[in-house]
Amino acid sequence: MRALPFLRDWRAWRHRRAVAVPLLIVLALVVLRVFPREPLLADTPWSRAVYAADGELLRLTLASDEQYRLWQPLAEIPTPLQEAVLLYEDRWFHWHPGVNPVALVRAAADSASGGRRRGASTLTMQLARRLYGIDSRTVGGKAQQILAALWIEARYGKRAILEAYLNVAPYGGNVEGAAAASEVFFRKPLAQLTLPEAIALAVIPQNPQRRRLDQQADAALLRARAQLWQRWLQHHPGDRALAADLALKLQRARRESLPFAAPHLVDYLLRTGTPAAPGQPPAPIVSTLDLRLQQLCERVIRDYLRSRAESGVRNASALLVDTETMAVKALVGSADYFDASIAGQVNGVLGKRSPGSTLKPFIYALALDQGLIHPRTVLKDAPTAFGPFSPENYDGSFVGPISAQDALIRSRNIPAVSVAARLSHPDLYGFLRQAGVSRLATREHYGLALVLGGGEVTLEELAQLYALLPNGGLFKPLRYEKEAPSASTTLAPALLSDEAAYVTLDMLQHNVRPDTLAPGRPPIAWKTGTSWGFRDAWTAGVFGRYVLVVWLGDFAGAGNPSLIGLDMAAPLFLRLADAVRLEAQGGASVRPAPWNLRQVEVCAASGDPADELCRVKVTTWFIPGKSPLKGLKLHRQAHVDRTTGEVRCTPDANTRTVVYQDWDTDLQRLFRDTGLPRRALPARCAEGAETAAPRIVAPRRGETYTVRQSKPAPLMLRAESGTGSRTLYWWLDSAQIGRSAPGETLFWQPPAPGRYTLRVVDEAGHADERALQIEFLP
Repeated sequence: MRALPFLRDWRAWRHRRAVAVPLLIVLALVVLRVFPREPLLADTPWSRAVYAADGELLRLTLASDEQYRLWQPLAEIPTPLQEAVLLYEDRWFHWHPGVNPVALVRAAADSASGGRRRGASTLTMQLARRLYGIDSRTVGGKAQQILAALWIEARYGKRAILEAYLNVAPYGGNVEGAAAASEVFFRKPLAQLTLPEAIALAVIPQNPQRRRLDQQADAALLRARAQLWQRWLQHHPGDRALAADLALKLQRARRESLPFAAPHLVDYLLRTGTPAAPGQPPAPIVSTLDLRLQQLCERVIRDYLRSRAESGVRNASALLVDTETMAVKALVGSADYFDASIAGQVNGVLGKRSPGSTLKPFIYALALDQGLIHPRTVLKDAPTAFGPFSPENYDGSFVGPISAQDALIRSRNIPAVSVAARLSHPDLYGFLRQAGVSRLATREHYGLALVLGGGEVTLEELAQLYALLPNGGLFKPLRYEKEAPSASTTLAPALLSDEAAYVTLDMLQHNVRPDTLAPGRPPIAWKTGTSWGFRDAWTAGVFGRYVLVVWLGDFAGAGNPSLIGLDMAAPLFLRLADAVRLEAQGGASVRPAPWNLRQVEVCAASGDPADELCRVKVTTWFIPGKSPLKGLKLHRQAHVDRTTGEVRCTPDANTRTVVYQDWDTDLQRLFRDTGLPRRALPARCAEGAETAAPRIVAPRRGETYTVRQSKPAPLMLRAESGTGSRTLYWWLDSAQIGRSAPGETLFWQPPAPGRYTLRVVDEAGHADERALQIEFLP
């Protein structure tokens, strides 16, 4: 008998439905998986972890909701921890659709019969409860939790769900996620967990309040661990040998003792670190810090300030840099981060301060590069005016002729300003701009006062400048993060030549230590600085592979007579250098001299090539093609009558030869004032008269002089000459404007603005001249 037509249609439809419904479900799941969706934990706030270079935790911050919660990708979560969590919480995780119906039925039956309550929540259900804030203690809440779990499973894969769960699972108190729990309780990253520690972490989320790792009463935790261990052995019988390790007491820490190390550096990294992309958790920050050296520097500074308590100096900052990588190894922003009386939370390493004389090495380095000096070039330390600027030395005295090397290590101001006045392309201002010194005013604002600390720098900037010396003049920025790229030698700009950097470093290594502990120790290249008003005491230098910069003072800028670089900062610098060198054994690096650097013999008194009249000769570094080895002939000889003592210009049988040092008139006067007069060579017997021409000292070459018509002030004209001249004649263009003795000042009032040629002539007709630009202002 044939079936009725409607029965045939019903059977066909039912057959098609049996095929179509599963296909529609699969298609819906595919669409849900492919359709764009946010990560499961997109709206979850995260903590930020900052580590030392060796991976030791420096600080773990709280998330914005006051939880400790660290993100860890599933690929970086140890497999034993993943497996232990699934064994204990959800053995059927990879097979159920988000809900385990067998477990639900069993739990419902136990509950109805009044038996022992049995957990039926899968990992997905637990994750849903935490993500959506569901109260699953009611029937309605449980239904909502089940639907949410199904929805999550429909949209996300198992790996994403497991990853999310392990990152937000509760571990007691305000600790969430396995990564945060590992750092808080075991003080180690997840990758370093032992199997007993992993098993302990796996059992806590089921009952985090009773099994908290920061509680001493851990009976519940021990029972849960033992239960999971038995399950683990069923799957991993080969781990039975680790039973003794599991029996040992867990070594754990408390949240209250979380590290808070290198606070100024960590604050800086948290403020300047790369922010996370929208919807993405922040990556941990691994710094370049060496925690041993950091704690060492903090301890030395604290002890040093305690020993100098009577001076009233209470604050200090220090920065230690590995010049081979430019990695910051220690940063002490203040003497005590928690001392509000010294504004301890201020990071002094970033503060702008007057550097005093710590910039002087770079004046001499530039002069070496520009062929103005070599280390034994004799400079003049005598009263000198540079236009309206008349610098003085710190001690108020003058030493006369002094070598460039001695002028640098003795920090004489006048020779430094004199050398800086001759610099060009770049001068000190241009050099500092090239080196990235920020917030400089105009060149005209500083003038030559920049040489003596008229500008301001940070410890960071000063450390980068001093790192030029061991790095062959190549400028490389500081690195605070371990993964930050190092500046390659090919890309680093050369602000100094390799030769000038090496020679400057060598000059600074002759700076004698003020303590008595130096014999037998490797040399340290160092330079002190004291700012105007005794507001800042500095010492910066290089030892081995390290650059160290030390500052002492008051963040409010208060002056203190004890704040003198040599007296206050240098002892602290040397203590730190010695301590770091002892702690970082084998860290010293010996830099060979550049291949084309030479050593030559010169006369100690003049710095010029030694002749037969020079009695004391020394060697000095010489940069071929740059270093000057020409100058005035200092040594002259005359003939003295053996009987009368009179000087004769020609020798005979009754004369003896006497060697004179033919100093300029201002130096002769300085020698007389200091009680050490030099015998002057009579003019009639002067040899090489062409070398005794007068030299204009003021006004300076290349300067524009401004005269205010409302308050006119005369210009100072001054020239020096060889010992043979007594009178100098001054000319402006073709008109004579006055006369003076060598070294004396002639005052002249400009009649009108314009460009003039200033000329000075001695009695023998020898002359010097320079262009002079005058501007008038109302």
